[in-house]
Amino acid sequence: MTDLHFSPIGLGCWQLGGDWAKQLDDAAAHDLLTAAVDAGVRFFDTADVYGDGRSERLIGEFLRKQDKEITVATKFGRAGGIFPDGYTEVALRAAVDASRERLGVDTIDLLQLHCIPTEVMRQGEIFEWLRKIREEGLIKAFGASVETIEEGFLCLEQEGIASLQIIFNVLRQRALDKLIPRAHQQEVAIIARVPLASGVLSGKFGGETSAEEAFAKTDHRNFNRDGEAFNVGETFSGLPFEKAVALADTLKRDFLPEGMSMPQFALRWVLDQPGVTTVIPGASTIEQVESNAEVMQLPALSHEVLDGLADFYKKEVDGEVRGRY
Repeated sequence: MTDLHFSPIGLGCWQLGGDWAKQLDDAAAHDLLTAAVDAGVRFFDTADVYGDGRSERLIGEFLRKQDKEITVATKFGRAGGIFPDGYTEVALRAAVDASRERLGVDTIDLLQLHCIPTEVMRQGEIFEWLRKIREEGLIKAFGASVETIEEGFLCLEQEGIASLQIIFNVLRQRALDKLIPRAHQQEVAIIARVPLASGVLSGKFGGETSAEEAFAKTDHRNFNRDGEAFNVGETFSGLPFEKAVALADTLKRDFLPEGMSMPQFALRWVLDQPGVTTVIPGASTIEQVESNAEVMQLPALSHEVLDGLADFYKKEVDGEVRGRY
């Protein structure tokens, strides 16, 4: 593993781009980042495509106004003109330069491939380009955000890979079997995304609520609820919304420890898995940021609860997950 610093709880920064959620103005975004750092968060995850660079720009402006050591990871590969078949070294270098400018840094801490096509990973040339720009000092390290177990293993075959970002939560546990142990053995950081299953594990949705009623038309939890726009695993971890809500209700009733909120319970479960480096929940309010960060101080879940959740997943969840996994 590189010498990059990952706080156990990070901050996913898609919401700063305003692509699908209610857009935060610049001042509110700055307050959110400030609250995260004040609460002990030291890892921000963003991408060039979030708000067409807005998320990176806001993070860059924030970094220039404070002196804490923050690790910032960004991503390349989903912007228009690149995805799905525009992957060239020239395109990569142009994207890296643009991200460096928006972030206000000479060297990007961690550059991740952003759910690029499996075949591009398999060909391997893009990893040679990443190694080159790392050697040139444009990035400190490189990793990949992937959609499937297969893609994770493809990346682990590459020399120098520092991190894997995967969809991982109590409703999507399959990576525990082989992928996470292999990454841990190779000292590759695991960054867990979608830890609250697109909000379902917040426990705030009732059984009678539909996705159409709960989310705006521009929200991926509405328009991609069945994988119409991109990998269905990114939305409710591949579960039908109504099924995910019912499963969350069961978790709340049968497993939630006293003194924890449902989001904290879900985040604590991720942190308790050996081999997980950091988990990156999004947040749109200061209260959410502070509650998420508090998980770093909460006690680990009991072995009885962890064993029960493993059994629950195998019996009640795994067979219901849809899409590429």
